[in-house]
Amino acid sequence: MTPLAIAAIAFVFIFGGALAGIVLRILLPDTHLTDNAKDAVRLSTGLIATIAALVLSLLIASAKGSYDTKNTRVKQIAADLILMDNFLSEYGAEALPARQKLRGILGPTLERIWSEEAEGERRLPFEASPQARAFYDSLLTLKPANDAQRSIHARIIAISTDLAQARLALYTQAGHSIPTPFLAILVFWLAVIFASFSLFIRAEPVAIAALFICALSATGALFLILEMDRPFSGIMAISNEPLKNALPKLAM
Repeated sequence: MTPLAIAAIAFVFIFGGALAGIVLRILLPDTHLTDNAKDAVRLSTGLIATIAALVLSLLIASAKGSYDTKNTRVKQIAADLILMDNFLSEYGAEALPARQKLRGILGPTLERIWSEEAEGERRLPFEASPQARAFYDSLLTLKPANDAQRSIHARIIAISTDLAQARLALYTQAGHSIPTPFLAILVFWLAVIFASFSLFIRAEPVAIAALFICALSATGALFLILEMDRPFSGIMAISNEPLKNALPKLAM
């Protein structure tokens, strides 16, 4: 389910809570809407609002941390690819087949990471491609002939290890960092809070419009959190410019 669809469902529940509060005000007799009841509801919803704020901050921190980590991994992969190509160039003509295979890695990598996710299918965009495996095999066939090549070869192997670690780190971090129960409970709490807002007000157009805008704003916050939790698609997708910029450098 897309972040927009989840946000739309959350909005229905949150604003539905506000409408439920208005209906309760109409149905309940005035003896149930005393100042004492109003104070009790305000204290109770104040506690719920505090807990909801804490959960919301946890969701933001989790989504932002996951987003930043994956963004850093992508930049690390781009930098390692360029550095790898430089060392292969310094190694000599024997590394030309490996350089050619290295140039063939970027295209499939870009396509696999930022391509649209197939509906109903778990996507594994960071699994090693045949091109990547062929490149790593070509590195193992290099036989250094002197001290300079041995030094460069050691650095090449180290960088290839870093690349593999970055790829596997992205693979293991695939999926969503926001637990569904957290999100469901947060939406429930917001619905209760909005119901308490409308329970002691008159159903006037301005009041309903204010509740609508507030519900829309809360839903917008949830939508942005969900977008950050899916960093390779949507309006907040991680930029592929680092890897795109690496293409012309490898082509030199």
